[in-house]
Amino acid sequence: MRLRTLALAVPVLAAGALYHVGALAGSGAPAAEGDDPLRDVARGKTLYAEHCAACHGADLGGQPDWRSPGPDGRLPAPPHDDSGHTWHHPDRVLFAYTKLGGREALARQGVEFDSGMPAFADVLSDAEIRDVLAFIKSTWSARTRSVQAERTAADETGPGTTD
Repeated sequence: MRLRTLALAVPVLAAGALYHVGALAGSGAPAAEGDDPLRDVARGKTLYAEHCAACHGADLGGQPDWRSPGPDGRLPAPPHDDSGHTWHHPDRVLFAYTKLGGREALARQGVEFDSGMPAFADVLSDAEIRDVLAFIKSTWSARTRSVQAERTAADETGPGTTD
């Protein structure tokens, strides 16, 4: 009976420890469920306002009619909130899309598409990109964060992974 109690207590204590590490990691707020507790959500929010909000909206709501191509054939910037599709993608894809830009990230996957998403490799460091993504995730509902975390886990352990 004691082993069973211990087996149940250890994960709960570990989750509590991660929660507190997230609260102390410099963001001023605990990390959202499923997020890396070492990311700086406050810095991500500031960087999002500086580099992303002009296209994706200060409220993460995206551009109007974001599912329909504009006159140039490009899709408008999608929302990053629960109503969009950002959460449909694993972390690896979100990071690559932000760092490399949409066209290059897709080309590396064998997809030819004229995305309007610019590359931020020369603008933001890898850590800053991860902080922006952590901020975006922090605005999602618990269910959305959970689904996206599952997709990330499946991507990290699925076929074709090298790590």
